[in-house]
Amino acid sequence: MSSDVLAERYGAPAPWRRRAALVGGVVLGVVVLAWLAWTTWSHATPEATSELERFEIVDEHTVDAVVVVKLRDDDVEATCLLRAFAEDHTTVGELEFVPDPALGDRQQQSVRTHRRATALELVGCRTAEQSRYS
Repeated sequence: MSSDVLAERYGAPAPWRRRAALVGGVVLGVVVLAWLAWTTWSHATPEATSELERFEIVDEHTVDAVVVVKLRDDDVEATCLLRAFAEDHTTVGELEFVPDPALGDRQQQSVRTHRRATALELVGCRTAEQSRYS
């Protein structure tokens, strides 16, 4: 009875409003799920992946490394970054290189340092389409 009184006093909502809100909610849900699926897929399948297999401190100014770089396609051009650190954790050298697919997955690189390095970090590889290192 009270709902009838309220409907008389304020008017009843139009019947199409409930259907429009339901359809709008479903469409919004589908769009959000599609975006989530696309984002998950694009981050799970990067164009370039890399891993530091090993490194060796050669002398005061050189660190040799073997980096395994996997490219999704042969025509993908990636840029990889290696960073050498000294005992006090300061950066003593960096090398940015473009892996050569003709050499296979294992890329041998030498990083020049301005003093003795104790550690080497592979920051990762990225492409024009992939702005984050991986």
